[in-house]
Amino acid sequence: MKAVTSHKSLLLLLLALTFWIVFAVFQNSTKIWAVFTLPVSLNHWKYDMKPSCPEIPLNPSASPTKTELRVRKVLEKLEQQIPRRPVTRFSTTTSAAHSTATVLNPRRTYCVGDQLDVLLEARDHLGRRKKYGGDFLRARMSSPALKAGASGKVTDFNNGTYLVSFTLFWEGRVFLSVLLIHPSEGVSALWRARNKAYDRVIFTGHFVNSTSQVYTDCALALNSSVELCQYVDAQDQEAFYCVKPPHVPCAALTHMHSKNNNVSYLSKQERHLFERSNVGVEIMAKSNVISVSKCNTEKAIPKEKCKLGMVSTIPSGHVWKNIWNPVSCSLAPVKTKDCLRGKLIYLLGDSTIRQWIEYFKTTISTLRPVDLQETGKLQHQLFVDLDGELNIQWQKHSYPLIGSLVYSVKEIESIARIIDRTGGGENTIIVISVGQHFRPFPINVFIQRALNIHKAVQRLLMRSPDTVVIIKTENIREMYNDAERFSDFLGYTQYLVLKDIFQDLNVGIIDAWDITIAYGTNDVHPPQHVVENQINVFLNYIC
Repeated sequence: MKAVTSHKSLLLLLLALTFWIVFAVFQNSTKIWAVFTLPVSLNHWKYDMKPSCPEIPLNPSASPTKTELRVRKVLEKLEQQIPRRPVTRFSTTTSAAHSTATVLNPRRTYCVGDQLDVLLEARDHLGRRKKYGGDFLRARMSSPALKAGASGKVTDFNNGTYLVSFTLFWEGRVFLSVLLIHPSEGVSALWRARNKAYDRVIFTGHFVNSTSQVYTDCALALNSSVELCQYVDAQDQEAFYCVKPPHVPCAALTHMHSKNNNVSYLSKQERHLFERSNVGVEIMAKSNVISVSKCNTEKAIPKEKCKLGMVSTIPSGHVWKNIWNPVSCSLAPVKTKDCLRGKLIYLLGDSTIRQWIEYFKTTISTLRPVDLQETGKLQHQLFVDLDGELNIQWQKHSYPLIGSLVYSVKEIESIARIIDRTGGGENTIIVISVGQHFRPFPINVFIQRALNIHKAVQRLLMRSPDTVVIIKTENIREMYNDAERFSDFLGYTQYLVLKDIFQDLNVGIIDAWDITIAYGTNDVHPPQHVVENQINVFLNYIC
């Protein structure tokens, strides 16, 4: 009798346990199903028509993900380099005219290979010594007659003094320059304003409704009180939003364009700092010309050929007779077509890397375009050379993509997803360039994008370690063009982020930032001879 009772009790217990498990699974079925339906690589954008959060939200109250923690870590490191100096009066900000530059240990003649140091003392508009650093300076030496140039290294002592160091790479008459791009107070204002909002650029989405088009506002962040279309990369948790047009599905989004929004997060006093007369002002107006001779008779030590994984120095090289010469390695003459024979080349990113495919089009006469049925300046471009077994393509990066011209988003894809669906191999080369389109938005957007690309490159190199991956950093751009959105200070922070994030991978770095400073281009799209020299570094990496 006792045995029967025990058997019944055990049965009841098992039934209760089964009921509890079924209930628990039912309650969590949505989460479990979401895990099994995450896209692998090809389904890069998920359409969501609900006005709520993305299907897989970044819940602020939940524990931060590894990516979020890494974003915070990179941001904290960057924050340490940003001054916190509010503008009280314009007269107390750094003045180039009142600041002094003193050449240390001056000589009548210098020798090629010497280092020349300049001590800079920052002063305000009343002539008083500044007691803190943080000014955004650009140092450059040049010899226009020789078509020569190089950047200088700036060391900030955080007490109002700076050491500017020039390596004297060539002989002749050399002009020294130190520009005050922005005073520390301007840097502080730009940093605060940058991270305040996402609405400096207005995106307009084009939705096709049968034969007509409907236009709505789109952005990286939108008011969630209206019904939104959410274009979510579920793997990397990056999203872009559009106001949902009535009676039109979110999948009907076909094109996009943008324009600058008439907003500013700078005060009137702060905006005064970015007027043309206060940007890029020369500090070394006097005694800025030196004579350099080839007085060292020692033979130069041969440098090894440029290769992947080499650490970039400051300066990373110099221009002489319009040719770029790296400091840490040597560039050999390379025949472009022979070097690229049998290669599959992906150029991924913005219009500064699109300049590369335009260069290849003009220099390799046997390249033929493949019609991919796209239109507009930002269309995916593919060129093949059947004789040379060469395949070169350029593809734009995903949102944010700023442009007043209308561009197609039907096939828009993140760089990380493109890399994930790439097989790789010794004849596969991937060149990545991102940055310019991120300048008007909070820095965490760029940090997350860079980290997601880094993870994709890491996965690629694990499965195909002989794939060549090259990161091209940003070019400097026009100095007086809308500082709140496009200042080179904003680009410089991204340049630091990119170098920090990719330092642990065996990738090539083309330091376009330093190259374009050396050439003194101040143009987001530098002349062809500058692009050619960037490509020459690329060719030396792969051949």
